[in-house]
Amino acid sequence: MTETPNGFKETTTKDLSKFFKLERTIHDLSAKPVIGIGIAAVFLSVIWLATHALTAGIENQAFIVAAGVIGGYMALNIGANDVANNVGPAFGAKSLTMLGALVIAAIFETSGALIAGGDVVKTISKGIIDPALIPDPKIFLMLMMSALLAAALWINFATVVNAPVSTTHSIVGGVLGAGVAAAGLSVVNWAVMGKIAASWVISPVLGGVIAALFLAFIKKKVLYQKDTISAAKKWVPILVALMAGVFAAYLSVKGLKKLWKPEPWMVAAIGAGFFAITYAIVKPVIAKRADGMENTKKTIRNMFHLPLICAAALLSFAHGANDVANAVGPLAAIVAIASTGAATAKVGIPPWVMFVGAAGITMGLLLFGPKLIRTVGTKITRMNPMRAYCVALSAAITVIVASGLGLPVSSTHIAVGAVFGIGFFREFHGSRGDHMGGYEKKASERPPSKWDLLPSAEKARRKKLVRRQYLWTIIAAWVITVPLSAMLSSVIFFALKGAFG
Repeated sequence: MTETPNGFKETTTKDLSKFFKLERTIHDLSAKPVIGIGIAAVFLSVIWLATHALTAGIENQAFIVAAGVIGGYMALNIGANDVANNVGPAFGAKSLTMLGALVIAAIFETSGALIAGGDVVKTISKGIIDPALIPDPKIFLMLMMSALLAAALWINFATVVNAPVSTTHSIVGGVLGAGVAAAGLSVVNWAVMGKIAASWVISPVLGGVIAALFLAFIKKKVLYQKDTISAAKKWVPILVALMAGVFAAYLSVKGLKKLWKPEPWMVAAIGAGFFAITYAIVKPVIAKRADGMENTKKTIRNMFHLPLICAAALLSFAHGANDVANAVGPLAAIVAIASTGAATAKVGIPPWVMFVGAAGITMGLLLFGPKLIRTVGTKITRMNPMRAYCVALSAAITVIVASGLGLPVSSTHIAVGAVFGIGFFREFHGSRGDHMGGYEKKASERPPSKWDLLPSAEKARRKKLVRRQYLWTIIAAWVITVPLSAMLSSVIFFALKGAFG
């Protein structure tokens, strides 16, 4: 760094070149997956060696070592697929570069996993099967290994075809299929399965509706007002404070549940407190910043960049705290069964198992994450800071509501559903031909434009702001996640039983 005559620090060409080299390295890894696959193979080899050393002398060591590698593979796939939902909208809105998105996600995913990842995990995925009905420990070992491998293979395939899927639903399907293969249909808790099936619809629809409602509110109250600066002074502090309050409540419900389990009234009080404090801080800042600004939409959008970056970080922390269990839960179960010879509904997580999950998620994100980050952030529909703000806020609100109602919703389905909701709202809004009562001129009040001269069919095509190829690919992937993971898991289980049973 060098000092300018005015006393400000100026970034040198050398500093910038380092940044661009790092960005180029990330791009090369994304464009040349063979390099990433090679690094991932080395990572899994290290897990194999470390697991072998840590479990020396333990009965069923071979199962534990194999499970450690499969758990690492699952964690890699979670990082490659699921993390995109947290930082993708901020990347699409240009609030974060790809490098910034990866760094923030890696730091906060790892922090969430290690700080608040939970020391006890329901290894059978929210009570899907009853381990008491599978008394043979060796059968239960093969069941959990089959579930873990099937889920990892499915998520890997979904990543290849650009489909963000639920890792929770993948592992649930894996446990379901292997459980049925091991002990028949009676082993399954069908009431829980019914709730999970309902969440396929509830999660994305609720996320999409909430995101669309917030975007409609912002358009009507801020963007389509004649004096957008005055409207921004009034509403932007409220919107930013609302995000702070919601995310404070979200973290207390989901992100910090290992450390603290507050009562519902405490969650509400935390949210209200953070709302009030943030509003008091942000209101004078926005008022000062707005003075002298141009009365344009771009000016208003720029006010949402910092809240979006904070939202990406907090979503990543909560995701790391919750979804690391999808990688390490079955692995912890295998370690516990191999050590004690008994299958239980809940098990503790050894530190090395948690490290495998946290390190794997981070490695998968850095090696393969950019592909799905681009899909969620830019390819489904176009993002800007306000649209991305609505997606992030919708994701947090929907999870809080669902948790209060006891619904097992998917954070992946919610976030991606919110992205679709934003796109479809923009299509609907554009088809109305007006601006929600705002100040902009109607078509009859202005000279004809190139748009007015286009044929109706071409106008209809261009108004489809959600890319249908991604819509149908993602919906199809969501629908088949549980049944396909279940079928794949049952096949793997029978193969393992034939080889080792």
